[in-house]
Amino acid sequence: MHFQRIEDLRVDSDKTQIEVAEYLNMHRAVYRRYEKGEREIPVWAVIKLAKYYQTSTDYILGLTNRREPK
Repeated sequence: MHFQRIEDLRVDSDKTQIEVAEYLNMHRAVYRRYEKGEREIPVWAVIKLAKYYQTSTDYILGLTNRREPK
């Protein structure tokens, strides 16, 4: 599954893949694969990214278009 929103959130926040990968404590190549949908993103990473970008996991997963967390 391709999670376009994690790439969009990163770009909108002026972050690099390296910065986000370091926050998630992983190699940039692994994070890049999540962005491109080449690898399934683990639940813990979705939760951590939601906190990082101050949004909801539902937004990241494409279940809502509301970016603000409830």
